[in-house]
Amino acid sequence: MWRLFSACALLTLLAGCAGHDIDPRGYNETGSASYYGARHQGKRTASGERFDQNSMTAAHRHLPFGTRLLITNLGNAKSVEVRVNDRGPHTRGRLIDVSRKAAEQLGMLGSGVAQVRVQALDN
Repeated sequence: MWRLFSACALLTLLAGCAGHDIDPRGYNETGSASYYGARHQGKRTASGERFDQNSMTAAHRHLPFGTRLLITNLGNAKSVEVRVNDRGPHTRGRLIDVSRKAAEQLGMLGSGVAQVRVQALDN
């Protein structure tokens, strides 16, 4: 009986830790963004596609794959449109990771991070 209870408890815990998508409608958050590039080039993203640092993509912890986002750098008002195709960021306190190309257009390559507003666009 103890084994059955332990197995059920473990499965419940694992189910609670599984990723959970959130509804992107009306999503509008501000926070810290970073970027990833050459080191990840060609590797599989969480969505299964290969990462391309020259594409306009992003990693978000919970927004569904394919969600289109408008990201605005609050320091310089530059904006880009990206598509979520990966999970992350894996650094505490960060809201989103963007591809190198998106970071370049946002004007954040030098610093590596920026305060941004992330807004979901109608798909």
